[in-house]
Amino acid sequence: MDGGGRLDQSMMRSGLSEVGEAGAPIDEPAVARVGATPRRRFFGMAYRGLAGRWRSRLKRLPSGIGIAGSVLLLAGALGYGVVKGQHLPDLITWFKDARDSAANTVGFRIAAISLTGSKEVSREEILTTAGVTGRASLLFLDADAARTRLMANPWIGDAAVLKLYPDRLQITVTERQAFAIWQKDGRVSVIAADGTVLEPFVERRYVGLPLVVGKGAERSAKDFLTVIDRYPDIRSQLRASILVAERRWNLRLANGIDVRLPETDVVAALDRLVALDHDKKLLTRDITMVDLRLPDRVSVRLSDAAAQARDEALQANKKKKKGGDA
Repeated sequence: MDGGGRLDQSMMRSGLSEVGEAGAPIDEPAVARVGATPRRRFFGMAYRGLAGRWRSRLKRLPSGIGIAGSVLLLAGALGYGVVKGQHLPDLITWFKDARDSAANTVGFRIAAISLTGSKEVSREEILTTAGVTGRASLLFLDADAARTRLMANPWIGDAAVLKLYPDRLQITVTERQAFAIWQKDGRVSVIAADGTVLEPFVERRYVGLPLVVGKGAERSAKDFLTVIDRYPDIRSQLRASILVAERRWNLRLANGIDVRLPETDVVAALDRLVALDHDKKLLTRDITMVDLRLPDRVSVRLSDAAAQARDEALQANKKKKKGGDA
């Protein structure tokens, strides 16, 4: 230090410079912030805030959440593979078999089956339809679903499925009876009294059933044939009952005569037919048609041979009359 104080001034300048350099790291961010645009400052603050919130939420998640997520992801992938590969029915079957096996192991195996009422439907068909197999368990057998499946069979009009724990099953069916043969559009079927088609073909044992023909005949046959049964002479000669336009019936007799019945008051028309056959032997004559549709008259159509014989007889009578006049 000299007398003029130069040393002090140099130290002061050096100190100021050192303070300035030491403070530079503190001032540099401030300078950077001052130089940054407002938009960049906003998005930077938003990003830091969002990241902080997610970090705090992730810290609050329960332990094991990663394992559970992996399991769910694996299950989803397996489920997608099953559905995409069309293996879902196989998976369902496997699950049911496993479930039934477990139930059978603890004592719910079906040991005895009581089946009553089956004649047309075999025992094997009934059990298969009801879902009763060698692997089925009584515990998981759905009785309502089994009954619904049984009643889908046209031969079965009603069914009851009863589970008797721990190992007995009782099935009772009420079958429909073959009532008539129905012909429509060239196709022949066996029908029940309520019109249900039992079989789309006719076995030899059904050939003696009444034949009904036409659209809607399967539904109206029971009521109509009940009326016909009151007239055994007509019933014994009846070959087919034909429903015309779903309104009225024609009878086709075994000798080829067609009897046209009215839409209403069929009983009165049949009474007249029986009376005419009794008094005039109408149904044994050489005719092809009897029309009973009008209540005040009966029309008859002769066969071709009978018509020709009738014409010849009329001509002969005319000739005789002319000869007599001469």
